[in-house]
Order: sequence, then structure tokens, then C-alpha cells
Amino acid sequence: YAGSMLPEHSGNGLLRGLDNWYYNVKSKLKYSLNAGRWVKDTTEFRGQWGLSQDDEGRLYYNYNWSQLHADLVPPNYLSRNKNHTATTGIDQGLTLDRRVYPIRANPAVNRGYIPGTLDGQGRLLEFTAACSPFFYRSRTLPTQYYGNVFVCEPSGNLIKRNVTHEAGISLTATDPHPGKEFLASTDERFRPVHLTTGPDGALYIVDMYRGLIQHGAYVTPYLREQTIKRNLVLPVHRGRIWRVVSDDYQQLNLEKLSKITASELIPYLAHSNGWYRDMAQKLLIEKNAKTSAPQIMELAQHSKIPLGRLHALWTLEGLGMLTADFLFNQLMDSNAIIRAHIVRLLEPFANKENLVRARLGLELNKRWSHAEEKELLQYILTAGFIDKKSALALLSDIILIRDTSAIMRDAVLSSLYGREYDFLRTLWNTSWRENATPSKEIFLEMLTTAILRHRNSNELAGLFSLLPVDRPLHWVTKTILNGIVIQGYDQKFKPIPLTAKPKIFQADVAFDTTRLKIMNNMFEWPGHKVQKSDLVNNSLYAATDQKQYALGRQQYLSTCAGCHGTDGTGVPRYAPTLIGSEWVLGNEKRLALLILHGIEGPIEVNGKMYDAPEILPVMPAHSPLDDSKITAIINYIRNEWGNAAAPISNRIVGGTRHSTQGRVMPWTAIELNKHISDTLPK
Repeated sequence: YAGSMLPEHSGNGLLRGLDNWYYNVKSKLKYSLNAGRWVKDTTEFRGQWGLSQDDEGRLYYNYNWSQLHADLVPPNYLSRNKNHTATTGIDQGLTLDRRVYPIRANPAVNRGYIPGTLDGQGRLLEFTAACSPFFYRSRTLPTQYYGNVFVCEPSGNLIKRNVTHEAGISLTATDPHPGKEFLASTDERFRPVHLTTGPDGALYIVDMYRGLIQHGAYVTPYLREQTIKRNLVLPVHRGRIWRVVSDDYQQLNLEKLSKITASELIPYLAHSNGWYRDMAQKLLIEKNAKTSAPQIMELAQHSKIPLGRLHALWTLEGLGMLTADFLFNQLMDSNAIIRAHIVRLLEPFANKENLVRARLGLELNKRWSHAEEKELLQYILTAGFIDKKSALALLSDIILIRDTSAIMRDAVLSSLYGREYDFLRTLWNTSWRENATPSKEIFLEMLTTAILRHRNSNELAGLFSLLPVDRPLHWVTKTILNGIVIQGYDQKFKPIPLTAKPKIFQADVAFDTTRLKIMNNMFEWPGHKVQKSDLVNNSLYAATDQKQYALGRQQYLSTCAGCHGTDGTGVPRYAPTLIGSEWVLGNEKRLALLILHGIEGPIEVNGKMYDAPEILPVMPAHSPLDDSKITAIINYIRNEWGNAAAPISNRIVGGTRHSTQGRVMPWTAIELNKHISDTLPK
């Protein structure tokens, strides 16, 4: 199951989700127990240590350096379109806050020798071993703790509390008491590594209770010295479990759910504590309690507790007792989240039955304009299961007014697998392409990339025939050509045959001779055969995977283009240009630090001073992005729009991240330049 002999790189978590699948972190696999047999399937790769879920079934996880991430959409939706790589919605960082506040010195940290890891008193400054995020869904702790996410930091001998905040489909988290942790210990051997709850609603903490917690394969010489000098290896076998309750907690008379009948289990689906709801659903399905389906349906229809109705629906799904007619009748539920889940539960029926598919398409097109945001997002995701005509109508109507949302854009593209060109033709006949906006350019370029990756000769010929060849080039033409050219930087790209040379492939029409050459080497037609020697060799990327260039563009579009523009020229009142910028082309560590931690205040670019209100007062940090994504962005912006700088490796970003542990505030330009100057070799 784990997949690796090294604990730091092994599958773990094994959480039974609301949708009856078992999910994991550090793994691309999920499992389901159906009629006594285990089924294995693939899912998105997520997280490092530990997994949790909220009341809606959204998954929460983290990485050792980034304490809290979540999926804002259900699993497997945003990864189903092989022609599109989604960059939002899955693995979303919920907080930039990495600070921790130990109440003792923490010298036994694997990288304690790196400046910025420990403060002057030897206390850990930020997360280095974040694990076991736990979404608390019980009522035993005070009301304000419901929906909080607790995170273990065993290297700092503490547990952090995060309060979650929702705004439509967005989700963020904050520390309610900066400077003071929910739980911290003066005992160096207090090593919280796992959190959960029980039927009593208490918060349970698994404490490894050891001096040394680093796996042997990764122990640094510094930690080895600390361990030997202070005898941290011993004692062992002292692990314990702590229970956290309120001061006024009174022991409950708890009933063992495994000993009661299916009928007696059903009311627990609407219990106020999430542990009972999850366990009742699990046991009813494992008991194969199909004879209790009428009672469960009654709960799904009439329970006054929305979460009871939700768990009843997924229990029926696990028992195989749902019907399309029952679900369509439940679409009148008063709760938008439940309506969204009902639409999701209708997908298997639509996949099998044409009549259900048609009826679902009609319902979604009828309801979308007055749907709440979470409900609307599910409509977009479910559009991949309805007939093409209904799907194209639904998605084009939505994108006309919701193209500014990155998650909505990714969701639309996820539902268009194999239909991308048809969708472009649908958009072509609307007002959408009349006026350019950054969000329209981002979506159109992503759509073009998906069409190109589909590699259908007829579709591409049709795409080129749509493009007007007048000068100056229309924004739509420039955006589509740019989306095509970017993919041509990948040396593994195989030329696509066309029946004739497109009119746009003329020197006096296309962007410039360089881009024209790239496009000529991406397509073949009668009389034009691409030779291997003709393939573009971008020497700036000879030392790295050229595919990273296209990936960097994709990340840039989702992360940076909203402020810096799709063409890197900068958006007025948001951000300065990246073209020829000394901040882009200069010291690569400085650029990595700028992206990791953000920058605020005035900044000089190309001899011009920028400051609010001409630009935003602060560029936010992007530290939740992993090293490979930040590296891809850096390599892209350093080699686009005429920029030309040497590529960097993941090690640059990773090393820079570690060298500035403890940094929680954005840099100022003066401060960042001084930091780089001070760290340069003398």
C-alpha cells in the first residue's frame, strides 16, 4: 500500500471520504470497498503527511513547509481533460502563514544550522514538519472550534489552530491568536504527529514522544551531532495519546455503534458530531443495509438537519439504492450544497441513460442563472456528463459572465474534453470576443492549447480558417497564435498534418519571423514536410526540459497574468512590466525570494519608479506553490517576450526557501537588494 521503503515518500492517510472512497496523501491512488471487494483507481496526487475532510467532503492536507492546503472541488474532476492542465481548485494553499510560536528552544531540527530556521533563543520560526491537518467537526469543544483545522508541528513541540473562512467557492484560513499556539509544550520529547476525534467529540493527539524523529536516510550532520551530544535517541516506546476536552466536559454514556441494528444506526446520520455521521454511513454500507433504504430515503427527504440529508444521500449511493427519479425530485432541496451533491450523484445515471442525460442537461440550463456559487461550480463540472449541445450552451452562457474566476475557467475546460473546438465555435458567435480583457485572454489561450493538444487536423484547419488576417492583428488572433507557439517550444512536439497551408502562415501576417518559424515546424501540409533538423532548438532551454516552458506559461497564466498581463507588459493599477525588467533578468535568487515572500512599496523597473496607486501596494507571497511550479514560472518569464536569461533548477528555489525560513513579511525593494548584496560571495 505505502509504495516506498522510505516513510517520507510513502502513501499514508487512508481517509474514508464522504463519497465512500478511501483517499490518501503522497499517492495517486484511491480505494473503495464494494460488495466485499476492494477497487483501486487513480486520483490527483496530493499532500505529504495526513488527510482530513470537512462537512462537505472537501479534502485537507499539507506539506512539511506549507501547513494547510485543500481541494476546492471534488476529486478527479479537474484532472479528467487530458488536453488541459488545471492550476487551481486542487492543492489550494489556504494560508500564507508559516510562523510557529514554540515555548521552548528547538535545537533538534534537521536544518537547524540554516540561518533563519531558529530565532536568537533557538526556537523554531516556521513550519518545517507540518503534518496531520485535522478539520474538527464535533461539538464537545466550544462552539468557536467547530470547523477549525488543527495542524501538528512535532519539530516545534506544538499544535497550531486555524480558523477557516469561506466566501463563495474560495476558502482561506487564519491563526486566531498570532504569537500563541493552541497547544505547546516545554517538553522537547512532545512530538504530536496525528490528530483525530472520537465518539465523545474530544480532540485526540498521538504523541510519538521521542527526542529524534527524523528518518535515518535524511538525518543531517547537524542533527546527528545534536542527537549524540544530548542523547536524544533514548528513551523509546514512550508514545502516548492525549485527549483534549473543555473544562466543563462531562463523560457521556456512549453506545457502541457496531452493536446496534441498521434501523438504530440511521438517526446517527444526522448527529451533531461528524464522527457519528461518518461512522453511521460507513457501518450501514458495510452491513449492506438495503432493507433499510426506505428509512434512509425518508431521512434524505425530510430531516431538518442538512448534514443528515447529505449523509443519507451518500449512504444510499454506497448501498446502490439511489434512482435518477428520486434524485431529480430532491433537486428542490432548500440547501444549495445538497443540491450540488445531488447533481453530482446524478452523473452515473446520465452516463448510462440517454433520457437521464437529456433531462439533466435541461435542468442545469434552466437552473444555472439563479444557482448559488458552489452549486454553479458543480453544474459546470457535471456538464461533462450531459449531451454536447446542452453542455456547450450551458458552459458558454456561464463563461460569458464568470471568466474572471480561475476555478470556473479550469472547471469549464475540465468538462470540455474532446469538445474544445466545438466550444470555441460556440463562443465565436457571441459577443465574448469583441473586447479584450486579461481573463478572456487567459481562457482563450488555455482553450487554444487544449485544441492543439487534441491534435485533430480538421479542427486545427477550422481554427486557422476562423482567424482574420488583417493588420493589426485582432486580440483573438494574437492570443490563439500565442497559445499555439508556446507549445512549439517543446522539442517532443510532433508535427500535425494539415490538408493545406493556412493563410495566417505568411510572414506579413504572423507575429514575427521567429514565431512563424516555430509554427511552420509544428504543422505539415502538401509540399511542406518538417525535417528533424528544422525543429526549433531554443538554446536557452537546452539545459532543461523544454516542456517546462509550456508548463511555466500555464502556471503564469493562472498565477501572474491577472496583474502582469498575458503579454508581460503589466496591467495598469496592478503591476509593472516584466519585459526587460532587472528583477526578472537579474539575480535568480532575488527573483525566487520575491515570488516566495512577495514585495511591497515602491519599486524601480527599467528606470521608472512604480508606486501605488499606479500599481498595487503589495505583491502577495506565493510560498504555498511547490518548488517545481515556482521554477517553471521563473524559467518562463526569464525567456519570454524577448527576455533571455539562463534557466534555473528546482534546487535554486528550494535552497532559497530554506535559507529564508522564518520570513513572514513581504520584502521592500531596498531590503531585498540589501539581503542579496549581503549574501553574495565577497
